[in-house]
Formats: sequence, structure tokens, C-alpha cells
Amino acid sequence: MGLISNGTTIFDAGSMAAGFGGSMSFIKKLTASSSGTLSFVNGASAVVLDNTYKEYLFIINQCHPSAASNFAFQGSINTGSAYGVNITSTHFQNKMDEGNTGSHALSYEAGRDLAQSTSFQRLTETQNTAADECCSGYIHLFNPSSTTFVKHFNATFESISDNPSSSNNYCAGYFNTTSAIDAIQFKFESGNIDSGTITLYGIS
Repeated sequence: MGLISNGTTIFDAGSMAAGFGGSMSFIKKLTASSSGTLSFVNGASAVVLDNTYKEYLFIINQCHPSAASNFAFQGSINTGSAYGVNITSTHFQNKMDEGNTGSHALSYEAGRDLAQSTSFQRLTETQNTAADECCSGYIHLFNPSSTTFVKHFNATFESISDNPSSSNNYCAGYFNTTSAIDAIQFKFESGNIDSGTITLYGIS
């Protein structure tokens, strides 16, 4: 069928939704207020993180730390009783300082990737704490409820680091488990999340 055939389109026939993806459904928004962590646990407080969707999107908006630190996340396979799933990942960054004096090249950040580690995955360079400084970004998590395959994720973040600088961070990897990931937790590695929001969507 062409896009238009005798006045009928594939849009009219409903083929676009089936062949080109669906919609983004709001699930839960958490707001930080001097919070040590922000957690999304399947089945708790109206959170859905199961086989309802094959892809989930976390949008992190203007998270401000109480102490200079890296923003990070981890998963759980026991509804948040523990966060420490094995992760293998890679991390790259490019950077521009306000005075245009620093290195601007894309660089591999070995100190922020993980190799079969249960540590929290770093998503930013060390985030500074001035009143107007924060980090924002998003994470895609794919098919977390699968009991057959590992669980892939990718993330892009923008943060304000030393000098100050615009630090653009790219991270991707997988939770190396065939158990379902049913909870995700966010935190700064030191101090609290003073303010900011994290919103979870399901992609159908």
C-alpha cells in the first residue's frame, strides 16, 4: 500500500502505530527535597516497571546536589531491597568551559565505566554546587522484565562541572542479569539531591 491509494492512507488504516512505534505514557514523577535517594519500585506508589512496556524512559530535570559529586543510578532485582546488579558499561564525555580555555575533545572516561561491577553507574562528571548549577538528562531502559536477556540502557546527561564547564556525558551498557529489573534508584554519590525532578514514562 502506498501512502495514498484511492483516498485511503496507511495512517487511516492504523498501520503507522503497528509499524512505527507507539506513544509515551506518564507513570510517576518524583520531586527531590534534600533527598538522599529517589527510587522507582515496581508496584509501590503507582510505579509500573514490569512487562507492561518494553522500553522505559527516565527524564532527570535540574537535579542540584548538596555536595560536589557524581550523579548515579543502579537497579534492583528484589523490589528495592538491595541495589547492586552487575553492570558493564562505557562512558564518553565532551566539554567546554566558560572561558574557552579547556579541552573540548570527546574523551573516553575509564573512571566512569563499569566492568561486571555492582557499583552505582556514574552518569555525569563531578557536579558542582553553586546555587544556579544542576544536571539534567535522560535514560532509556529496555525490556527490564525480561527473564531471558540482559537489560540494556543508554543515557545522555548535561552537567556543570569545574571552571565552570558544560560537560556533556554519554553512557551506555547493560545490567548483566536474566532476572527482572523491578526497581531503579538515583542518587549523588555524596550528599543529597537538594532539588530537581525525575519522571518515568513507559514507551508503547
